[in-house]
Amino acid sequence: MTHKIRTMMLLSLALAALGVAVPTSAAVCEAASGPKLLPLVELFTSEGCDSCPPADRWLAAGFPVAPATAQASVLAFHVDYWDRLGWKDRFASAQFTERQYVAMRAGGETFVYTPQVRLQGKDARNWSSGGVAENIAATRAQVSRADVKLTIADAAGSAVNARLDVRVPEPALQKRAEVWLAYTDSRLVSNVKTGENRGVRLTHDHVVRTWLGPFAIDAQGHLERAVRVSRPAEMGSGATLVAIVQDARNGDVLQTLSLPVCGG
Repeated sequence: MTHKIRTMMLLSLALAALGVAVPTSAAVCEAASGPKLLPLVELFTSEGCDSCPPADRWLAAGFPVAPATAQASVLAFHVDYWDRLGWKDRFASAQFTERQYVAMRAGGETFVYTPQVRLQGKDARNWSSGGVAENIAATRAQVSRADVKLTIADAAGSAVNARLDVRVPEPALQKRAEVWLAYTDSRLVSNVKTGENRGVRLTHDHVVRTWLGPFAIDAQGHLERAVRVSRPAEMGSGATLVAIVQDARNGDVLQTLSLPVCGG
């Protein structure tokens, strides 16, 4: 065994022990979750909100587009309720707004707002003061409650063909667990011409372009599904598939997995 191969194997084992998603084969392009939680960080934002750009910059600086060494799975949802105020965010969707409202109800909250950061499905108002980084470290020490595997079979054309394999071992969670799959990309730039951010050039990372689910777990605690994800007409860079397993009752995140899109 060469020194290079031995070093790569040791690195992969070390990352897997920490709960980091490790591609198991560059040729096959697949990854499996580890025994510890990989936290979920969600940012709800909008190009029409003048308090959102600092949160966009915080997300980009704190979570570089490097899934192989990621500290968390990261999603930026652009909501559409700011569009009526003069600037239509082309990354916004009513589907993403609904995601925020579902999380609000699961958390027992009474309103939504932007920018909002959620960690593990919970409102994280201390994101700008360093609290999220501390909580991520604590979350990564927790044991995962789901096993996730993602495989990309083909990404050469206008779509990504992937296979999603999830197992939830706890019987009580099997009835409530749901699975979501996001396609994200980064370094997307907008020159805002109207609204609260008029004249501002915005750059976005981890933008959710496609949001699929929920997929249900079967009575044996298993989900195996082929998924076809259409690529957006306007693509950025660092395209990534992110799988999330959540408790539908309270929004608790059981496990996540991020896999950069390869082969396309």
